[in-house]
Amino acid sequence: MKGHIQQRGKDSWRLKFDAGRDEKTGKRKTQFHTFRGNKRQAQTKLAELIASVSQAKYVEPNKITVAEWVRGRVDHWEASGEISARTAERYRELTEHQIAPHIGLKLLQKLRALDIEQWHTALRNGGRADGKGGIAPRTIGHAHRVLGKALRDATKNELVIKNVAAIESAPKVDDEEMVIVRDVPAFIETLRGHRLFVPAMVSLFTGMRLGEVLGLRWGRLDLDKKIIEVREAIEETKAHGIRLKAPKTKAGRRDITLPDLLVDTLRDFRKEHLELRLKLGAGKLPDDALLFASLDGALPSQKRYSKAWSDFQPDMGFHNLRHTHASQLIDAGVDIVTISKRLGHAKPDITLRVYAHLFRNDDGKAAAAINAALAR
Repeated sequence: MKGHIQQRGKDSWRLKFDAGRDEKTGKRKTQFHTFRGNKRQAQTKLAELIASVSQAKYVEPNKITVAEWVRGRVDHWEASGEISARTAERYRELTEHQIAPHIGLKLLQKLRALDIEQWHTALRNGGRADGKGGIAPRTIGHAHRVLGKALRDATKNELVIKNVAAIESAPKVDDEEMVIVRDVPAFIETLRGHRLFVPAMVSLFTGMRLGEVLGLRWGRLDLDKKIIEVREAIEETKAHGIRLKAPKTKAGRRDITLPDLLVDTLRDFRKEHLELRLKLGAGKLPDDALLFASLDGALPSQKRYSKAWSDFQPDMGFHNLRHTHASQLIDAGVDIVTISKRLGHAKPDITLRVYAHLFRNDDGKAAAAINAALAR
């Protein structure tokens, strides 16, 4: 391959080189590159560019910025069904609040590992959207993963040579004790009589997410066989409002066996619901009716339920009921594959990553098992 250097100023050079053939037309492409430095440095740079072309590592320069690229990828991921509308909404929040204000205007091809390091520092010291201090390492990690995913696409599409977000890792998140219900019977008594009693009981004893609980239909509930079929979930976004969606993974479609306490709770709930419909003259309860829809059939709002729960239990999120259920299964010695299937995780290693600390805390059972085996 050939190249040529032309001086344009005192320390400015125009590098001209053959960049191979155009895939569409088959014609040879000539590429130009402006370089600042002395002649020897310019010659070295030209040699590097020619070598990168011969090794199929050359990337044609473009002017797309980091923010433009990430926004475009989020739109593409949502349109292709790779991510849900709810996830896309969260990714856009991270893009506009954590990525765009700090590195969004930087050219995608100019982004370096040092920029990622400085970005993390900026977020820790002043990354809040309201400008009042820094943000937590966990949130920085979420933003980092969105950027990293977009940069993987850029590498795959030959817009950048390497994914610098993979070189510079996200800040380490310290292990924090997961908030779970320690005294379940006492907690149930605090719930009893509250309007969130039944949804909370479902999550506490099945591990279902709030969206899955609110998307549960009477026809998917077999109280005689003591089974709940998880097939839908409520999704609430600014773009689409409240709607039902299928689980995002095959593992999300699952059948969950119910303990007797929950069966009794749901029987009582159904009886009360039917009596109320009879009083109001609402007619027979359709099988496809949602358990927690209003009498006129309006879909329940996940945000309103979350807010009501936060008002009732400000120190523990609704999702922690799912964590509590997992901890109960771990404490009972249930195997990790069964726990994973019950929670709807795609793979058991996801369950292990989320609840590894609970298994570590239960290490004493391993010693007890060995002692028992030796005793036999």
